[in-house]
Amino acid sequence: MESMREAWTDERLDHLNQRVDDGFRDVDQRFEQVDQRFEQVDQRFEQVDQRFEQVDQRFEQVDRRFEEVDRRFDTFERHVGQRFDKVDSQLERVNDRLDSFIRGNSYFATAIIAVLLGTIIQG
Repeated sequence: MESMREAWTDERLDHLNQRVDDGFRDVDQRFEQVDQRFEQVDQRFEQVDQRFEQVDQRFEQVDRRFEEVDRRFDTFERHVGQRFDKVDSQLERVNDRLDSFIRGNSYFATAIIAVLLGTIIQG
């Protein structure tokens, strides 16, 4: 049986060496491309992070504005409550005066009726 071994000539070894070098060069180029893509992705993540920071800042501004609106509504509510209390107080005074007026008119009407009855009876 003949041996399946081939003889490795210098020319063949140089060709193999060249193919190995070319293969490593291709792998290096691909790694460089992958590195560039990772850099692009990192830049995009940084942009997204910046946008989220801007959104966070806007939310903080909105929160502060809502807090201010809440404070103003609380102040408004207190003032309205105080005014209603004043109106209630004034209505109670008017009610008391009306009660006094009605009582006075009742006494006056009773007195007039008594005088008229007295005049009719004596007359």
